[in-house]
Amino acid sequence: MRNLLAFVIKHNFIFMFILLQAACVLLMVRNKGYQGSHVLNSSNKVVGNVYTAAANTKEYFSLKRENDILARENSILRTLLKSNYNVIPLSVYEKLDTLYKQQYSCLSAKVVNSSVNKRRNYLTLNIGTEQGIGHDMAVMSSDGIVGIVTDASSNFSSVMSILHKDVRVNCQLKKDGSYGPLIWDGKDYRYCLLTDIPTHAKIKAGDTVITSELSGIFPEGIMVGIVDSYERRQNEGFFTVKVKLSTDLKKVNHVYIIKNKFKGERDSLEKMTQKQVDD
Repeated sequence: MRNLLAFVIKHNFIFMFILLQAACVLLMVRNKGYQGSHVLNSSNKVVGNVYTAAANTKEYFSLKRENDILARENSILRTLLKSNYNVIPLSVYEKLDTLYKQQYSCLSAKVVNSSVNKRRNYLTLNIGTEQGIGHDMAVMSSDGIVGIVTDASSNFSSVMSILHKDVRVNCQLKKDGSYGPLIWDGKDYRYCLLTDIPTHAKIKAGDTVITSELSGIFPEGIMVGIVDSYERRQNEGFFTVKVKLSTDLKKVNHVYIIKNKFKGERDSLEKMTQKQVDD
C-alpha cells in the first residue's frame, strides 16, 4: 500500500492530466452544441465499429461449425440418394432394362421436448399425421440416428430415442461388415452398445459404426458413431462394442423423419412367412 501511494505521489502530474482530460471530455459530451454532438457521434461510431468487428469475428469463427453442419447434411442427402431407390432389373424382349422405385422420403422437424436421463427416453417433434408422419418411421439428425416414431397426433409426434431400454437397431461395423443389435445400457447418454459381434471381426478404436441393411426402418449407411472400446464377455463367443454416438441427444434441435415406402409390404410378407414357419 505504501509503495502504491509513493507511486501515485511520484507521478501525480500524469494522473492529474488524465483526470482533467476526462473532465473536459465529459463537459463536451454534456454540451448540446457542436462539440458535444461531435464527440458523441464519434464515440457512437467507435462503439458501432467495435460491435461490428466483434460480430464479424464471431461469424468468421462460426463458419467452420456451419460448414461442418452443411457437410454432414450433404452427406446425409448423398446417403439417402443412394438408398432412396431400388434398382429392379426387367427383361423385356431379351433386353435388360432397369426400373427405379423410390423407397425412402424425408421430412424435417424440430424437437420441442426430449430427455436423456431416464431408462425410457423420448423426443417430441412439431409435426404429425397431417404432415404424413406415422408409426415406425426412422428419425435422424445431421449427425446420425436419433430414434423411431412410436405415436403421432395431428401436429406432433412421439419418438422413442435410441436411449431407450427397448430399442434395438441393427447396425454394423463399416469396415468389417459385422453386424448386430445396437442397445442402450441406461448408463451414459453419449454411448450405446453394439452386441453380438463375432470374435473373428476385425475391430479397432475409432472404427465407424453405421446402420445395417437388415434394419428394416433405417436406410443402410446412416452414421451411428465410432468404436470407443470392445470386450469379450466370459463364456461368450461375441464381442460387445462400446460406441460413442455421433449425435448429441442432449443438444439435438432439428431432425429428419424418414419414411420407408416398402416397409408395410416387407412386414406383411415377413409375418406371412413367420406364420408358415410356426405352423
